[in-house]
Formats: sequence, C-alpha cells, structure tokens
Amino acid sequence: MQNFGMFMLWFWLSYAIVTIIGILHTVFNIYVLKMSPMDEKSMGEGYERTKPWHPLYNIILFTIFGWLYMRSLPVPHFKEALITGAIWAGICVLFDVFGWVIIKHPWSLSFKEFYIDYQPWISLIYLAILLGLIIGYLIL
Repeated sequence: MQNFGMFMLWFWLSYAIVTIIGILHTVFNIYVLKMSPMDEKSMGEGYERTKPWHPLYNIILFTIFGWLYMRSLPVPHFKEALITGAIWAGICVLFDVFGWVIIKHPWSLSFKEFYIDYQPWISLIYLAILLGLIIGYLIL
C-alpha cells in the first residue's frame, strides 16, 4: 500500500456509491415499477430484483476507483493491484458483517440470509471488487 490516504479515500467512496446505487435501485423498483416493498417476511420484490445487478455496480465502480487509486501511485504494479483488491474485498466482508448483519436496522439480514441465501451474488460482488482493482491497473 503505497498511499494509505488515497487507498482509503477511493475505497470508501466506491463502497458508499455502490451502496447508494443499490438503495436507489430498490426505491425505484418499489415506487416507479410498483414492485412489492419489504415486509416482515422478506426484503420484497423491489430489492430481490436488484440482486443480479449488484455485481455489475461493483465491477464498474471498483474498476473506476481502482483505476483512480492505481493512477495516484508513483509506481503502480500488478502486485499492488492484486494486494489492494484483496484488501478492499476483505474490508468489505468485515464491514458488511457489521453494517448488514450485526447492527440491526430495517434492512439488516441474518448471517444466513446475507452469506448463504444471497448466493451467488455476494460472492460475485467480492470477486468483482478484487477484479475491479486488477482491471483498473490494466487500463492504466
């Protein structure tokens, strides 16, 4: 990690924007497309229909922000992209446990719902984050 400040800036911006896009997509489905909202039994059709799009949001945004991070380095290397991608994916795994499972809020899920029932999407999201840094490096 050659530049910790930029490393964290680009990671958190990407994570926040991906999360906001996912929420806005769900809201759009519910209010514009009239899909069912969350209830006591499920997250609702409005959310469920966004799941296949989540890896796409992540690969696009983490590629852009990965490219911005790699571009900020004095000497970018493939190894740096690989390590950064793995660390960013790891941070997401840990942060997601707290933000979507442990801390209770209206959209929180159980561990099973988030890491088992959300398959294959959650695994593809973490893979997209890793690949986003690599692709960002490759397009330098």
